[in-house]
Amino acid sequence: MKTEIDEDLHSRQLAVYGRDTFRKMASSHVLVSGLKGLGVEIAKNLVLAGVKAVSLEDGGAVEVADLSSQFYFKEGDVGKNRAECCAAKLQELNPAVRVQTVTSPSGSEETGFLSQFNVVVCMDCPLEKAKRIDSFCHNHQPPIAFIRADTRGLFAQVFCDFGPSFVVDDVDGEQPQVGIVSSISQSSPALVTCVEEERLEFQDGELVQFKEVEGMSELNDGKPRRVKNVKAYSFELEEDTTSFKKYLSGGLVTKVKEPKTLNFKPLGECIADPGDFLLCDFAKLERPALLHVAFLALDEFQQKKGSLPRPGMAEDAEEFVQICHSVNQTLSEQSKGGAFQKQELDEKLLRKFAAISSGDLSPMSTFIGGIVAQEALKACSGKFHPIFQFFYFDSIESLGEQAAFEDVQPTGSRYDGQIVVFGQKFQQKLERLNAFVVGAGALGCEFLKLLAMMGVSCSKDGKLAVTDDDTIEKSNLSRQFLFRQTDIGRSKSEVAGQAAQGMNSGLNIASLQNRVCPETEDVFNDSFWENLDVVINALDNVKARLYVDMRCVYFSKPLLESGTLGPKCNTQVVIPGLTENYGASRDPPEKQAPMCTLHSFPHNIDHCLAWARSEFEGHVEKAPAEVNTYLEDPSEYSSNALKQADGQTKQQLEQVVESLSSSKCTTFSECIVWARKLFDEYFYNKISQLVYTFPEDAKTSNGSPFWSPPKRFPRAIKFDCNDPVHVAFIKSASVLRAQVYQISIPEWCHDDGQFQQAADSYQTPEFQPRSDVKIETDPKATNKYSSSFDDASVVETLLKQLEPISGELPPKFRLCPIPFEKDDDTNFHMELITSLANLRARNYSIQEVDKLQAKLIAGRIIPAIATSTAVATGLVCLELYKVLQNVPLESYRNTFGNLSLPLFAMAEPIPSKLFEYNNMKWSLWDRWIIEGDITTQELLNWFSTRGLTTYSISCGQALIYNNLFPKHKERLEKKVLDIVKTVAKLEIPQYRNHFDLVVACEDEEGEDVDIPLVSVKFR
Repeated sequence: MKTEIDEDLHSRQLAVYGRDTFRKMASSHVLVSGLKGLGVEIAKNLVLAGVKAVSLEDGGAVEVADLSSQFYFKEGDVGKNRAECCAAKLQELNPAVRVQTVTSPSGSEETGFLSQFNVVVCMDCPLEKAKRIDSFCHNHQPPIAFIRADTRGLFAQVFCDFGPSFVVDDVDGEQPQVGIVSSISQSSPALVTCVEEERLEFQDGELVQFKEVEGMSELNDGKPRRVKNVKAYSFELEEDTTSFKKYLSGGLVTKVKEPKTLNFKPLGECIADPGDFLLCDFAKLERPALLHVAFLALDEFQQKKGSLPRPGMAEDAEEFVQICHSVNQTLSEQSKGGAFQKQELDEKLLRKFAAISSGDLSPMSTFIGGIVAQEALKACSGKFHPIFQFFYFDSIESLGEQAAFEDVQPTGSRYDGQIVVFGQKFQQKLERLNAFVVGAGALGCEFLKLLAMMGVSCSKDGKLAVTDDDTIEKSNLSRQFLFRQTDIGRSKSEVAGQAAQGMNSGLNIASLQNRVCPETEDVFNDSFWENLDVVINALDNVKARLYVDMRCVYFSKPLLESGTLGPKCNTQVVIPGLTENYGASRDPPEKQAPMCTLHSFPHNIDHCLAWARSEFEGHVEKAPAEVNTYLEDPSEYSSNALKQADGQTKQQLEQVVESLSSSKCTTFSECIVWARKLFDEYFYNKISQLVYTFPEDAKTSNGSPFWSPPKRFPRAIKFDCNDPVHVAFIKSASVLRAQVYQISIPEWCHDDGQFQQAADSYQTPEFQPRSDVKIETDPKATNKYSSSFDDASVVETLLKQLEPISGELPPKFRLCPIPFEKDDDTNFHMELITSLANLRARNYSIQEVDKLQAKLIAGRIIPAIATSTAVATGLVCLELYKVLQNVPLESYRNTFGNLSLPLFAMAEPIPSKLFEYNNMKWSLWDRWIIEGDITTQELLNWFSTRGLTTYSISCGQALIYNNLFPKHKERLEKKVLDIVKTVAKLEIPQYRNHFDLVVACEDEEGEDVDIPLVSVKFR
């Protein structure tokens, strides 16, 4: 029996995993042992992911220091069992997951206790016990995946063993690339050439499959074929095609993903033969092997002393270093074939390791918790490549200058897990911080949790502002973990702020519901920005990021940036005076399909869905809105239309006339007739006209076949009342048309039979193709509104047609525009888009999609999972530690991560460009401030004293002064403030004491000098 999936709730996860993988995860049982900060992070991510059951095991009691990173513990929980204190809170995240506490019996690795689990995840587990548990799991039939993980201050380790023969079904999660074939040679080896639409991402030795090849039909047998000599648009087959039929045309070639089998070794065998470590920071190539020694030595120290090294205790650190030397020697002797080379030990680093190893940091738990939870999900599903087998990580740069011994001693505070690493003075600095989190969605929820745990803004002198103008939707609940079902419809920032405050009552937080943009600069004014210590972006669009980045540069504030896309994530540190800003680098624009492709020559389902979404919006939102604009003031609308009188105006007017005259619906039966006519127009008439204009044997001007790849020759479809897709189109189009015209929908609207009968009774007029129809074929054409010399006369004629029509309408007659909403399963929106796209796909013999796939593509659903969000936010807050300590540029890290591979690529940020002139230095972070209510001449003099000649001054879009214009000399003795008010029409609000100018200067040789923005502080 298949697991039922709530596709509205899990749509973003399904975009990453797909149904089959999601069902595998939803049938898995995971044991999480050890419920401090790291353990609860792992459990949280597993519950959000929707595994069948999560069992929690921890024999220990809550301590005050656990509150440093365990966000579900309260002061009143001290002394209670850890697992029991957080089980109910975890259960609230996802009612579909069974969350329970269990008690591991003594010697559980030798009993049947572990046999009930698919994955066992252990934290704070002594090495010898971990070996025994892993040995049982490794040898069990079927094998039980075993993961061991720990964070110690700013250091972490992860070990994975998924059994002796673990199959990875999909190593990267990427959609297999499809190439469009243009030729195949009859040779050995065969040369396959594809159209130059997109570079081939195939690799030598990979497998591909062919379909739809005309002529050389032997390749359509479904057999995977291996490729070699792959080029940008061609490759060779390891096959002889000389005896095959001659290639004629067409064909698609798709990469075949091959399963990969990994042979994991148990922990006991891996210690002296760890294999290749997973690297994350190429500035620390030797670090993983060193940490391998350090964590083994730490386990030995803990077994010997009964505790971890004491914070800042030099004696313990020295003893730890000696154990490291011993472990290092032993490993090199036990290593078979020299697999583990004796390390050059960095004793200074090892002493730091010992000094802070008792620390428990929320950012480390969040980062490693995201990684480990994803590893557990890989073990459940076979989706994505697991860590093989050790991963070590450190963020020692976050430590800055090590605090004095007295400063790092525990105080009995909830922040002791952080104090023993950074010290009490640093903790006070965190508590006094003025921070701004922009966005309270998935990233924002994680940031607020982290900041609350770290104690950021948790004193009367600190303040945390969070803003988000969005409200909570059902689909948010699968990854935005501060929200619950009862919060749907409420403000994100308000609910998230309250939830974060519930985790730490000392949090001084202000929740706002304003978008950060130019229109809200009265809310986020100069005083607001000037008082900030740091800005953390939690946004989901580039435009908003660029605006916040611009404000941070203007006010010289540190910005911590991050983003996620499915299993991928990235972080960027923007530090005043040190790094380039976020806007300095930009991703290339997303490739858009040409208009002619979407409208007449689609060759994949994405084209069909893009067209379907556009037609949906045109009929049920844009056209009704245009009608209402006309009806609000016909006289003004007509006047504006006559002034514009272009192709777009003509088409909009045609929609208004059509909506109010020939296609105006007054009964539900008329809506069905309208839908039936639309079916014929889209899928029969227009296709018949296209084929008439360009027959199958049509040639281009140079004599080559018109219908050559990537074009696909279409075929018209006649309505069939017995085809469920045809009926789905009629039903959804009729219902939405009725809603637009505010016509009551009969109770039988869910009865397909009624629609079949009504639609089939419509008599289709015989279509007559026309020879004067122009169909756009130029892929460079970007305007879908065709203009012609007679647009003005057509617009005038249409307006005259509208006058008597509108005069007959009731005075308050209006249509009801319907905005697209993908997440409501009852509103027929996705039914219409899916049927539109699939019928068009049939026209062009393109593979159809189900409603979920249509929703993901047409709904532009961004793939999102909780684990990558955790990884990104954990890394960002490790950088926040650095920001507060003013570390040098080389200590910061930007990161790109991909949990599916897995890959973590860390790099030093790019420094900001430095400009120099006349012993002056500046960068993009500088702003020259000139004080006083000065005249233009005084402003020119200010620059001339610095060896610069000013030839142009602008404010906004207005030119204030230019030395080439004689009239501008009259402005020299005028106050600059008066000029910007009169010429630039600048209104300066009371809260602002300055205005900005862009000044163009040249040096003594007449060469331009790029200078910073100039601010005149006039009051």
